Amino acid sequence: KALLKTIGIAVPEHFVAQDKDDALHAANTIGWPVAMKIVSPDILHKSDVGGVKLNIKNKDELYIAFDAMMEDIAKKADDAMIKGALIEAMAKKGTEIIIGGIRDAQFGPAVMFGIGGIFVELLKDVSFGIAPVNMDEAMEMIKQIKGYPLLTGFRGSLPVDIDAIAKALITISELLNGVNDISEIDLNPVIVYPQGLVVVDAKVLLSTNKPPLH
Repeated sequence: KALLKTIGIAVPEHFVAQDKDDALHAANTIGWPVAMKIVSPDILHKSDVGGVKLNIKNKDELYIAFDAMMEDIAKKADDAMIKGALIEAMAKKGTEIIIGGIRDAQFGPAVMFGIGGIFVELLKDVSFGIAPVNMDEAMEMIKQIKGYPLLTGFRGSLPVDIDAIAKALITISELLNGVNDISEIDLNPVIVYPQGLVVVDAKVLLSTNKPPLH
């Protein structure tokens, strides 16, 4: 998330805590409610091992959630290296999307876009673009998906900030195109609002076989 912040993509305010007192200080600084997520290079899918606790509203809930999370990790991922607990502001509700990127051996770097939730899980409703993409190409990627009407004000809901999505796609495509060490990027979920967006969870994988730098 620090990487995303440096390239201009919004993320929730966050701190990494080493213990419960650290976590409490972070939550008081950020403001309640908060989310808590395990920080470990060995755990890619945090939810599967109990490494995500949401909507924590006070000190008592925070301490209980911290202990429960560490107990779950000890049972389900006992060999994982733990670097702390990420305490971050709870993102407001909006429309969930995903933005991704992959470095393909044949086609090179490509970006991916889709509506979050059931559309990705069941319908595989995603579009791809060869990186780097420009504004027109990013807009075309967004319009290609079947779930596009959900972004434009479906059944009386407010339309979301499609320009912000396009700009994020461009930024991620430029990052992939410019940094050969990145093999995969997964921003999921990204929550989009009528104005702006925020990346709630992010994974960046580095390649083991690094291509030559040009």
